[in-house]
Amino acid sequence: MSVVLIIGGGAAGMAAAVAAAGCGHEVRLYEKNEKPGKKLFITGKGRCNVTNACGMDSMMKNVVTNPRFLYSSFMGFTNRDMMELLERNGCQLKVERGGRVFPVSDKSSDVIGALVRQMKALNVKIYLNTAVKALRVSEGLCRGVFLEEGRLVPADAVIVATGGLSYETTGSTGDGYRFAESCGHTVTELRPALVPMNALEADVKTLQGLSLRNAEAVILDGEKELYREFGELLFTHFGVSGPVILSASSFVAATLRKKQLTLEIDLKPALTKEQLDARILRDFGEAPNKQFRNSLNKLFPSRLIPVMVSRSGVPADKPVHEITREERQALVELTKHFRVTLTGLRGYNEAVITQGGVSVREINPKTMESKKVSGLYFAGEVLDLDAVTGGFNLQIAWSTGWAAGNGVRWC
Repeated sequence: MSVVLIIGGGAAGMAAAVAAAGCGHEVRLYEKNEKPGKKLFITGKGRCNVTNACGMDSMMKNVVTNPRFLYSSFMGFTNRDMMELLERNGCQLKVERGGRVFPVSDKSSDVIGALVRQMKALNVKIYLNTAVKALRVSEGLCRGVFLEEGRLVPADAVIVATGGLSYETTGSTGDGYRFAESCGHTVTELRPALVPMNALEADVKTLQGLSLRNAEAVILDGEKELYREFGELLFTHFGVSGPVILSASSFVAATLRKKQLTLEIDLKPALTKEQLDARILRDFGEAPNKQFRNSLNKLFPSRLIPVMVSRSGVPADKPVHEITREERQALVELTKHFRVTLTGLRGYNEAVITQGGVSVREINPKTMESKKVSGLYFAGEVLDLDAVTGGFNLQIAWSTGWAAGNGVRWC
């Protein structure tokens, strides 16, 4: 039996602990916070989108960075395996729109509770309020850690599951990157991901709080299309957010850090331009003497109407029977191509995850063991892996954590 130390009590760390303890190892988990799963507790607005119920092929397609690396870990511990683990430990689950899986209670604490129960049943020793200062590495072997107090804790294997840089208040301060670099690992460029974006236009910011549930978003670099997706979008006091925008950030972050980009929103994606024009004509025909600003309530949310009137160039008080074909066409174009200038990403405190991390080229994809240091494993967000919203990033954490815990069998 080996002594396995796990640094970090988040999703990947707890999965690794359950797997390693299930293999018969003596497992000790060190968490710098006062409780495990602190970031899990706030995910999904406190509901915790545990995973996605899609097939594993679809799961792979929703990974943005290094999807091929995940093949072994995804197949070794699937979304169904994770769902079964939680339900077996008292956390009943439900599947919502888009395959998103949540606890029936809508309480993330139930997910954490289930994992803690399983760890305790397997005799995992959990040390809270205990920070790790450094790894003990000598002659290519990792054989323990030094705690912040200076004490050496010897071990046969160490699993680093410290998370990234997002939500620093949950303890994500980049410790894992420092540990990795200290023993010769490459850490790729780090940036916030699944993060809202800033906008230039003042009128966009007046729409704060307005949610568009069925919009199509396209992000352009000049004429080049970088991203296109259909779904929910939210206007904020600084710009735009919502699931579509968060997912887009993972694809456009590198470019947006260098230059401004254009977001085009199709406010009526279910209608062609011809169908939309016919719809507007019909609305105008029902009350031909109405002023333009009072004629759009069937087409747009009330909060959006003043902005649409202003951007259309049609005088607000013009009777709709006097509106020309050219003015109507301008309204159609505006509706199908509502433009927002994106100026940058928000910071790590608003990012769901970190993009970048320990280079997976230096990690064994089957066991998560370092190719540079024997007995050293990495799992979860600390690795250069990320996906779009919908439970996929947590599945990365579960699967890589499980692979690391099982991988210790080979140390």
